Amino acid sequence: MRQAGLIISLDFELHWGRFDKVPLKGNEAYYYRTREVIPRLLALFEQYQIKATWATVGMLMARDVEEWEQFSPSLTPGFYQEAFSAYRWFRTSRLDPNCLFAPDLIQEIIRTPGQELGSHTFSHYYTRVPGQHTDEFRADLQAARHIAAEKFGLDLQSLVFPRNQYHPDALKIARETGFRVVRTNPEDWFWERPEVDGWVKKGFRASDSLLPLGKKTSFLPEAPAAGFPTLLPASRFFRPYQDRISWLNRMKLRRINEEMLSAARKGEMYHLWWHPHNLAQHPDQSLEEVKIVLEHFSTYRERYSMESHSMGSLAHIDRSEV
Repeated sequence: MRQAGLIISLDFELHWGRFDKVPLKGNEAYYYRTREVIPRLLALFEQYQIKATWATVGMLMARDVEEWEQFSPSLTPGFYQEAFSAYRWFRTSRLDPNCLFAPDLIQEIIRTPGQELGSHTFSHYYTRVPGQHTDEFRADLQAARHIAAEKFGLDLQSLVFPRNQYHPDALKIARETGFRVVRTNPEDWFWERPEVDGWVKKGFRASDSLLPLGKKTSFLPEAPAAGFPTLLPASRFFRPYQDRISWLNRMKLRRINEEMLSAARKGEMYHLWWHPHNLAQHPDQSLEEVKIVLEHFSTYRERYSMESHSMGSLAHIDRSEV
């Protein structure tokens, strides 16, 4: 029987993932809670022997403004709308560094067994926003790899595109710059062209987390096409805990459990992802939800020999065994 697996990938951003959507001023406590949640989440992963990929914005790896300047590439994205540029935002904002830099947390991630440091690009780079060109994206990925190598001695293997935006040229550049595995989107129409978002798509994505509206979520890894990285589709976004609508939390967890059980029985992969800051609004309840998911996984590990995977561990898989 094929070996089933649970993949977990986390988009680690702090405010770099939200700079163009919400102000940092007034939201500092949210990121302070995120910083407190991460060691607790790592402890859960260690307790349940869970592998995970922490797709980390390269700018987070800097110690301070000076180091941020040192590792930033000379070629930066020429977005027509400057609001999408992390460089422009930061150089005009200079706010709480604890919401923007986290090398201490990255060291904790690296020290925890089974955890892989991946990339979420250097600058939370949007590959489908007009005005940029491929050389700028290549420079961004090279900067992400450079800071990880210089500061942590790591050769990054896994990449997650910010806002789930990518296209064939971006995938090729990812492989050319050394990334061997990338998280991609589900095949459902409401995940297509994420840069053109709207309430209809968002509504279907939210509803699909409760009821089966999309296609099958488990999959078998495929050998990459020539010049491309291994592509690992996301199965499910682990939505944040809802404080006042408890039945939504129960439905969400039931849906994840049913999908993971189906993957375990079929010998397929199930790819769960979220942002660490998603747990920060209600840390205790959110971590309890993660624990429930991991308890179910532990059952399927014993019953069906389901394995835990980071993205990088599947980049090395022997394709003859799947």
